[in-house]
Amino acid sequence: MSTHIVVGVDGSVPATGAVEWAAADARRRGLDLRLVHVGPQWLHEANAEHCARLLEEAADRARALAGDVKVTTELLSGNVAGELIRESATAGGVVLGSRGLGGFAGMTVGSVSLAVAGHASGPVVVVRAPAAAPAQHGRVVVGYDGSRDAQAAMEYAVEQARARGARLHVVSAWQMPVFSPYAVTYNSLIEDLMREETGAARERVVPWREANPDLVITDEQPCAHPVTALMHAAGSADLVVVGSRGRSGFASAVLGSVSHGVLHHVTCPVAVVRPDAEDRS
Repeated sequence: MSTHIVVGVDGSVPATGAVEWAAADARRRGLDLRLVHVGPQWLHEANAEHCARLLEEAADRARALAGDVKVTTELLSGNVAGELIRESATAGGVVLGSRGLGGFAGMTVGSVSLAVAGHASGPVVVVRAPAAAPAQHGRVVVGYDGSRDAQAAMEYAVEQARARGARLHVVSAWQMPVFSPYAVTYNSLIEDLMREETGAARERVVPWREANPDLVITDEQPCAHPVTALMHAAGSADLVVVGSRGRSGFASAVLGSVSHGVLHHVTCPVAVVRPDAEDRS
C-alpha cells in the first residue's frame, strides 16, 4: 500500500489547482503529500532559488489546506514525464495540472499530462485550474464497460466516493451498430439490442453494489458515444474516473480514445486509471 500522493509543481495556474486538489485528497484518504518540480539540471543550477521558491510556495498552500498531512518537496532533474512516471511506481496517485508553463495556450491538455496518464503505474488525476469556491456535487462519475481497465477505474472510484461520502454514478454507454435501411426486421433488431445492452450493463454493476452496501451507487446506460455520455454526466460531478482504455481499445494503445477524449473535453478533475502490472499481463 502506498502512503503518499505525488503532485507535479511548475508554477502554472493548472499546477496550483493540482496542488489544491491533491491536498484535499490526501487529507480525506489519510495519505502524505510529495510535491516535485522536474527540470533539466542546467535549469536547476541557473534558477535554483526560483525552483526552490516554487516548491515552497506550493508546499505552504498544501499545508494550509491539508491540515496534519505530511508534506515534503523535492527538486528532480530529467525528462518531466519520465520522472513523474517513475514517481508513480511507489505512489498512491499522481496529480497534475492539465498543462504547464511550456504548453501552447490553445491546448486543453498538455503533452506531459497525456504521457503520464498513458504510462503511469497508478491513477493519474488531471486538474484544469484552481477554483476559489468549487461547487461540491457529492457525486463521483465512473465510466464502466467491464474491461480490466474499467475494473481498476471502478475500484478507484469506489475509494474516492467513500472518502468523500459521495454518491457513485456508473455510466455504461453503448452505441448503435449500423443497420441496412432495407432490413425488414430493423425496428425489432434495435429493440432487442437495446434490451440486451442495457440489461448486460446493469448486471455488471450489481456485484459492485452488493460489495459496497455503504455507498449509494446509481447507474445509467445511455445510447451515446462514451465521451459524450461522460461529458453530460460530468456537469454534476466532483470527479470523473475512466480506465486508460476500454474493451474496444487496441492492445498496443496506452491511452484509449475515450480517456483521451474525456481528458480534453471534461472540465472537472479527471482520473485515468490503469490496472496493476500483474493484472495487465
